[in-house]
Amino acid sequence: MSKPTHFLSCDWGTSSFRLKLVELPGLRVVATATSEEGNAATFAQWQQAGRPETQRLGFYLDILGKHCQALEQQAARPLAGVPVVISGMASSTVGMLELPYKPLPFATDGSDLATRLLPATPDFNHPVLLISGVKTDDDVMRGEETQLVGCELGATEQEQLFLHPGTHAKHVSIRNGQATALKTYMTGEFFALLSGKSILASAVKKADDFRMPAHTEAFEKGVRASRHDNLLHNSFLVRTNHLFDKLSRPQNFYYLSGLLIGYELSDFPADFTGAVVLAGETALVQSYEAALDLLGITDRVASVTVLSAEEVTLRGQAAVLHHAQQTGKLAPAKAN
Repeated sequence: MSKPTHFLSCDWGTSSFRLKLVELPGLRVVATATSEEGNAATFAQWQQAGRPETQRLGFYLDILGKHCQALEQQAARPLAGVPVVISGMASSTVGMLELPYKPLPFATDGSDLATRLLPATPDFNHPVLLISGVKTDDDVMRGEETQLVGCELGATEQEQLFLHPGTHAKHVSIRNGQATALKTYMTGEFFALLSGKSILASAVKKADDFRMPAHTEAFEKGVRASRHDNLLHNSFLVRTNHLFDKLSRPQNFYYLSGLLIGYELSDFPADFTGAVVLAGETALVQSYEAALDLLGITDRVASVTVLSAEEVTLRGQAAVLHHAQQTGKLAPAKAN
């Protein structure tokens, strides 16, 4: 037996599906398949099919297998036996197999995360390593724990902070190589609801050019507004900004974004001076980086390191896979 030269990285979220063929040890992505078959949509399809609970895992593996075949065609090579590492919501109540959360603390090298090995079968010829989420007494996360592992944080006595922007943004405290505390902020979901479902919707238009001066200024105005007055009042100003021609609809998009991110970061510990690792999708990371700087947080912390979501996901999954192989949970595959 020898170490595998590839693994299949599956980031299976609530609303999206991403599968990548990844080369080891350099983590070069060889082929990619994406779809909107997130766990929520897949779970709804499974319910509509009226199949028994005993067939739920197979239903999900059929979808996964379809994308594995697509990667085989892209890579022009057989992938039978290549392990699949899955993080995200696939281990949740709407996923392929619900796994218990790992209680905090957990090791930031990924050595003690809760996982389940699903051996290869004639119907699905890949071993699957399913990674579960993490919980405190009143909070949870699934998927972000793997990305935190991928940040490769050092085991230092000084406290570090992992910031993951998204639909449900996460702030995780780390000390001595252990993630010790977690807080979730519904920043992204509130933004989606306010900008798409509320009375503010007609005053907001999605934009993708944060660096345009007028958009940056609107974002900064929103961040500054979060420092005073009430969130419910300041949110309504999105409507009056439009009614009184103070901001365009795309500018309002960034004003509302700055407002909500600013309120989230108002909870940033006042006495924190350690290192911050900011990891996530490019557009969101860009906004958070600007807000941290505008609020003076960048100047008072030791450092702010910015990492991409793909980078930390692949690193984290590879680390968990390595620990599974080291402990014998997942036997090394034949060279591919």
